[in-house]
Amino acid sequence: MVSATFRHGIVALLPELRAFGRFLSRDRTRADDLVQETIVRAFSARHQFEPGSNLKTWTFTILRNLFYEQTRRGKREREVLEEYSADQPHEERPQAARSRISDLERLLWQLPPLQREALMLVGAQELSYEEAAIICGVAVGTLKARVSRARSALAELRGSGEEGV
Repeated sequence: MVSATFRHGIVALLPELRAFGRFLSRDRTRADDLVQETIVRAFSARHQFEPGSNLKTWTFTILRNLFYEQTRRGKREREVLEEYSADQPHEERPQAARSRISDLERLLWQLPPLQREALMLVGAQELSYEEAAIICGVAVGTLKARVSRARSALAELRGSGEEGV
């Protein structure tokens, strides 16, 4: 059960959390999403909060870490798309970008399930090999091999698709 003091403390911090989120993201909508996820994480981890310590510092740290986590994930997603489209001619239409994303998704679904899972955990979700190996229930070396094979297969699929065009 959540203590009333903890709940009231979180509610009182909402305006400050939102302001900090807006400062970091420079985007009102993203700031609101950050605050919402911060609150969810704070309530989920409330057992880790030590009464008497600074609730503001604790929640601001959660928000800041979440912001950087999302920024890294977004950067990695852009890198994957840029890597995929590096050999593609530059097209300015948004429809072309959606088409490339759709092509990448189609190619990902052609990979064997275990390779696709490993690549998504390490590449898209930015988990470490160790974390992904635990999730998959395999040795780290096995997971690394799956990721390597997935990347090779994806490059091969991409190459064979371009030749057919």
